[in-house]
Amino acid sequence: MRRTSPIRTALALVAVVLATLAGGYLAMVSFSQDRTLSVGIVKLSVSPGHKGALDIYAPLVDWGARFEAIRFPARVRAEVRTVNRTVVEKVAAGGRVDVVQARAQARDGLASFLRMLIAIVTLCAAALGALTALALRGRNAPRLRVTLAVALATAGALAVALVVLLPPRGPIDKPQYYAFGSDVPKALEAVESVQRSTKALDEELNAQLVGLARLVVDPANRARIEGRPRLTLASDLHNNVLAIPILERTASKGPVFFDGDLTDRGTPLETALIKRVVRTGKPFVAVSGNHDSDSLMRSVVRAGAIVLTQTGRRKADGSTDGQIVHHIAGVRVAGYSDPFERRSAQDFADRFDKVPAQAQLDAFADWMRPLRGKVDIVMVHEPQLAAKAIEELKQDPPVDPLVLFVGHTHKGLVTRFPGVTVLNGGSVGAGGTGNLTEKNKIGIARFSYEARPRFAPLAADLVEVDPSTGSATARRERLDAPAASGRGA
Repeated sequence: MRRTSPIRTALALVAVVLATLAGGYLAMVSFSQDRTLSVGIVKLSVSPGHKGALDIYAPLVDWGARFEAIRFPARVRAEVRTVNRTVVEKVAAGGRVDVVQARAQARDGLASFLRMLIAIVTLCAAALGALTALALRGRNAPRLRVTLAVALATAGALAVALVVLLPPRGPIDKPQYYAFGSDVPKALEAVESVQRSTKALDEELNAQLVGLARLVVDPANRARIEGRPRLTLASDLHNNVLAIPILERTASKGPVFFDGDLTDRGTPLETALIKRVVRTGKPFVAVSGNHDSDSLMRSVVRAGAIVLTQTGRRKADGSTDGQIVHHIAGVRVAGYSDPFERRSAQDFADRFDKVPAQAQLDAFADWMRPLRGKVDIVMVHEPQLAAKAIEELKQDPPVDPLVLFVGHTHKGLVTRFPGVTVLNGGSVGAGGTGNLTEKNKIGIARFSYEARPRFAPLAADLVEVDPSTGSATARRERLDAPAASGRGA
């Protein structure tokens, strides 16, 4: 009678399963295919081991767009190998790409590629699993029919997982642009240049992608961003002078709205960077954060900035002008000082409490309530401070669009609900020199809007730069489409 050790049996079965999966993995990373579309040639491949996404990448400009539309832990990658010269010439002359045809070609080509990929992965997985089962047969090993069955079952399960999870599902939208280099993403610069080169191209992607962006993004009748007013939103520099050049390049001498925490303690020793930071924007508009101080904000005023408080624009002597709403960069703006702003009289001691008191939430809501319909943008450092006011806005959406600029969390975020957008650009100082353990990326936002005949938010570009590698990513959130209740990005 044949006997096998349970441990040997378990190890043999595990080996067969691992070999089967390894065979599928090797096939997945090795298989690629060129597909010819009317707009050019695209190389399709899959990179397992990543958060699921559909990537469109153009090596010529070394940047691409990523869409999180795949549930399997792999990226389906479409690399633009060549662009059809005839199509480019046609577009440059004011012609149009046959988007319907290109969409159909892309959809069919991707579907064909995925079918072939799944078939090859399944066969390779089953083959390597079967070979491993044959290699393990022997007197003290499980029966061959058992190990073969395990190999085939594992290959089948892998095939089912790929069929269910690998093809893109749902709407393919909300692209995240990515690029490499020390500058703020080339992707966003390309987005700006598209409309300058030709009105026939979709403004979402660079001309190198030609109509390829239209395969995954349908801009419909969206308003053009090119030529519209734009401002830069930044916060939480925390003394990181190395990040100031990025802020300078991003702002490009345009308006900068700074949402608090220029420094770590707001002491006189930290005011050396004030003039350079203020010069990044024309104008430079700021509210205080919990790491700023009363004396620091007076220095910011003396450096030429517009500093807003809940009682009006701050003067160099610390008083305010009593005018809560100011017209800046074509919009009506109001700002709220952080209630935990440090005091020079208290030796700049930390006054921050992790959770604002209910009285502070009430005070902000009471301040903001009469401003509805009279202000376009409200600046406040701590998002939680606006929690009660936001709930009131959700219950009774404003007729005119309202945008809240916030900071403090060091995380870039766009949250929308009817009539209201809350925008956080992240930490432009990557958490600051005193927060090295946080390992934050440099975060900054650019906000595009319509100023005339009435204020209308158009888009928010969230940019992140890795300080260690210089690589950057950017995501554009369109704000001119109706917002679902409580939607965040």
